Amino acid sequence: MPATEPPHHGQLPTLYRAHGSWLQAWLRRRLGNAWDAADLTQDTFVRLLAAPPTTPERQRGWQLQEPRAYLTVIARRLMVSLLRRRSLEQAWLQTLASLPAPQAPSPEQRLLILEALEEIDALLDGLPVPVRTAFLLAQLEGASQAEIAAHLGVSERTVKRHIARALAHCIVAAP
Repeated sequence: MPATEPPHHGQLPTLYRAHGSWLQAWLRRRLGNAWDAADLTQDTFVRLLAAPPTTPERQRGWQLQEPRAYLTVIARRLMVSLLRRRSLEQAWLQTLASLPAPQAPSPEQRLLILEALEEIDALLDGLPVPVRTAFLLAQLEGASQAEIAAHLGVSERTVKRHIARALAHCIVAAP
């Protein structure tokens, strides 16, 4: 099949019919929620539809040797992203609840702040936990390198490298 042919001309509809229900049941067992499972199942196949024409799977017309394993990898990544986003939202709501009413941001400001937090989280995704933690402590808490080193149990030189690595990652990853 030529790489420029639309993805629906391949075997993607067959893949969906053969494994969509299985994937949704797999997600439902892990999430304990049929609605999120249905959404993530659809998101998984949308991700496949959006795959560049140069991906090997798309060039083969979605003829996969292990389709369930392939779908599971994509769905698991989407599930982790969903759970991280919810955790971030929960932390934000707890922070809002602790603010006195006059200091609470407006609904529009809340949404903008939450979107910014999600962008930062996505930007820092993929960094090792100590690197991400050092960066966040420095940027959000204003912690000194000595304080961060004590918190992480590493040297100040390591903290400096962690922060530099995180900054470089942000610069490269920023649109």
